[in-house]
Amino acid sequence: MAAPPNSLLHSSEPDEKLESLDSEPATRDWRFWCIIFSLAICMLLTAIEFTAVGTALPVIVQDLKADHFVWVGSAYTLGCTALIPFCGGLAHIFGRRAIMLAAITLFCIGSALCGAARNMNVLIAGRTIQGLGGGAITALNQIILADLVPLQERGSFNGVMALAWGIGGGSGPVIGGSLAQRGQWRWLFYLNLPICGVAAILVTVFLKLKIPNIPLTEKVKRLDCFGNLLVVASTTSVVIALTWAGIQFAWTSAKVLVPLTLGLLGMAFVPKYPIVPISLISTRTAFSGYAQNFLNGIVLSTLSYWLSVYFQACRDAGPTAAGVDGFGLSYTISPSCLLSGLVVQKTLRYRQPLWVGWMLMTIGCALLATLDENSGRSLCYGFQALIGVGLGIIYVVTYFPVLAPIPVSQSGPALAFFTFLRNLALIWGVTIGGTVLQNQLTSRLPADFLAKFPGGTQIAFEVIPTIRQLPQPLKAEVRHAFAKSLQVLWNVLAGISGLGLVVSLSMKHLPLHTSVDTEWGRKQQEGAKDLSAS
Repeated sequence: MAAPPNSLLHSSEPDEKLESLDSEPATRDWRFWCIIFSLAICMLLTAIEFTAVGTALPVIVQDLKADHFVWVGSAYTLGCTALIPFCGGLAHIFGRRAIMLAAITLFCIGSALCGAARNMNVLIAGRTIQGLGGGAITALNQIILADLVPLQERGSFNGVMALAWGIGGGSGPVIGGSLAQRGQWRWLFYLNLPICGVAAILVTVFLKLKIPNIPLTEKVKRLDCFGNLLVVASTTSVVIALTWAGIQFAWTSAKVLVPLTLGLLGMAFVPKYPIVPISLISTRTAFSGYAQNFLNGIVLSTLSYWLSVYFQACRDAGPTAAGVDGFGLSYTISPSCLLSGLVVQKTLRYRQPLWVGWMLMTIGCALLATLDENSGRSLCYGFQALIGVGLGIIYVVTYFPVLAPIPVSQSGPALAFFTFLRNLALIWGVTIGGTVLQNQLTSRLPADFLAKFPGGTQIAFEVIPTIRQLPQPLKAEVRHAFAKSLQVLWNVLAGISGLGLVVSLSMKHLPLHTSVDTEWGRKQQEGAKDLSAS
């Protein structure tokens, strides 16, 4: 995304507070809180969708008689990631409200297509369109918060948004599982439609923000269409490679290496008006923040997508019960998000909470790897809780090392890139989990049983619906194979969490901004003569 014309970035980290733009935030009247509520509804919408499909996926795959199930998750995350920088640029031209409404509309259209899908191709197309809307909603949510609330006070507001995400993330698996168990998985998507309607009405009525008075030609010039198209193409290429890697084709296959290499090279290209100015990541504190955000996204995505496999394959849980069994994770993330945001806002320190978060997550993932098919439920809940607290802390607090080193005028591009990396991490999480699990199952499942599934390595979601009806001792062997395979995956997550802790040690303590960008923020309710409505 191109930087605004009047912004300058510093290549070194300051010892004193950056005095970028000296503006006080707008009065927080009831209209302000209605904006916050509308953003929370949008966050709830995307969270339910992201987490609900995992528990319902075995039933969906069986109903549609499909075998390329990984694309159901990857198509959504591809859509979420590919257009985020472009949406950020469009928001600079047409205003935040217009693009937010367009994003909600896309999400609604995608949901309708998914609900009406009669084959996997239509479902994947609908999930892609859903992702386009969901990614834009997530990015604009944070950009609008940055327009309204200074960084020093944003901890509690980020906590509120994360709380909304946590409520949706916690209820999503139960909603998806219960509907799938009743054979009504299509309503998982149809239920998004009224929520989209409520969100659109709230955004239309209350989200009235300024648009900087910059000539349209200059805005379009700095949108950098070539750079954005290159990012979309490169991201798509990487996602295709990651979706195939280790599941459909070997990692060493040309069908994986060629698109992966071309995609990564495309992302590294720096055009005249870069989508992400290099100065955003030129300090060690900002780089550490972005890296922690990426690693946390991998762990969050892997657990959100694959933890339900443990309950369904190893514990004989149905889709609904699998959603409930995940409460130990989902309902500790939300309170942890809110509490950690308040701690940062009160203490103005972000390094110590992040260190604690990574330690808890590393320990929790290592303990999760000790579970087998016969482990007690209380142990599973306890280990999930440790991980959930760590995830919640890191989810909220990583914003601060990213934004503290730069002027407030650069918050928009920085947050767009932040969201882009988080969503790209979701793709890696689904892919890493799928690769590890499928490869482990291929080597651990009984050969005669494995031969019954023509999907080859794509067997996890094909096997799960059959486990309850298997005769002994085959049933015990299959459950054991799943438990051992998942132990490997949880150990991989423990290693990723440990890497996050190491990366977090490079941060410096920097003061947090007390101002917001004067060019954005709420439109005056009365007497505004020279401000354009968004």
